[in-house]
Amino acid sequence: MADFLIGRQPIFDRSLNTFAFELLFRGKDFDLSDKAQASMATHQVITDTVLELGINTLADSNKIFINFTAQNILEKIPTYLPKDRVVIEVLEDVTVDLRIINSLKEMHEKGYTIALDDFIPAPQWRPLLEFCNIVKLDILAIPENDWAKVIKVIRHYPCKLLAEKVETHEQFEHLKELGCDYFQGYFLSKPNLVKGHRIGVNQAAAIRLLSSINKPELNVEEVATIISQDAILSFKLLHYINSAFFSIPRKIDSIRQAVVFLGVKEVRRWSNMLTLASLSDKPEAVTQATLVRAKMCELLAIPLGLNSDNLFFMGMLSNLDVILDLPLPDALAMLPLPNDIIEPVLTGNTLAGQLLTYVNHYEQWPPAAETFAQLDTKTIQQAYLDTLAWVRDALGAME
Repeated sequence: MADFLIGRQPIFDRSLNTFAFELLFRGKDFDLSDKAQASMATHQVITDTVLELGINTLADSNKIFINFTAQNILEKIPTYLPKDRVVIEVLEDVTVDLRIINSLKEMHEKGYTIALDDFIPAPQWRPLLEFCNIVKLDILAIPENDWAKVIKVIRHYPCKLLAEKVETHEQFEHLKELGCDYFQGYFLSKPNLVKGHRIGVNQAAAIRLLSSINKPELNVEEVATIISQDAILSFKLLHYINSAFFSIPRKIDSIRQAVVFLGVKEVRRWSNMLTLASLSDKPEAVTQATLVRAKMCELLAIPLGLNSDNLFFMGMLSNLDVILDLPLPDALAMLPLPNDIIEPVLTGNTLAGQLLTYVNHYEQWPPAAETFAQLDTKTIQQAYLDTLAWVRDALGAME
């Protein structure tokens, strides 16, 4: 596989279900600001990654948005991909001439979805607005007072509106009210802080469970007892362990059996996942993002010689502020955990903290210009792809 990093950003519908993922990439051997190299890079992503790995590996059953340059469009590169899964995203620097219009119209008539990226109302785009499916608005490039006016103009055409770079829950609600259909940005990865917010009774019980099960020294009997005291967690854990994810040849019908079969460390991991998921009524995308952080931290910890179990847990804890809608220091203060777990999450200090910071920013894209100093690009890329596959299976088992 080529030496580049690939990432993805989720795109949500109005109910905050995942509608699609935009695929993003960065290579160290090409400059995306150069049109020829950008065209070559897009082609490389399609041939080396999308076609080689399969769309489901990168985006589950969702659609994928891919940026295409003018050269890509004229060479019909998008038609290498299935029309029911790919969204052809036309970059804002594409010069709209008759050749571009005819090429995109031909793809549209074949059933491909066309999206205009970073749209600003201008006469050159009018021919494409007549048949494109989605218009993406960079809301940071448009004054907030002009949002309604721009949206009203686009509403005259038969297309959906996608607001990108949405950074707060307030922006999401406002844009939803104005009629936007899809949303992309970091707003779901930030807590929705409300003054006077208190955690619920069920959340408090789950936090106590997290505190108990993550004590440094636990034996089989103690773990089984702690889990058995929570009926819902017990049910979910048994359902989990008997799912296809584990491929266990015989049914396990007791918590003690489960702990003996999987071991304390593995049961603790799954208990942490189930408990943290139960803490929140947020969309599944929040749980997915939390698991991506945790698993990628775990996989990259191994070549760095770090404790992979600790890094998995730190990755989960780093999203506790979003899950509970509390400042992260306040959320972590509820868990009497050792300082070597808490401090890297809060400060990013130590090698573990630096790795956690890198992973936390990876899907927000772009990653740092230089990849994580101690690891090569291919190691990071493979860890990310393995993470996506693991998270897909884990979420399936949790359901």
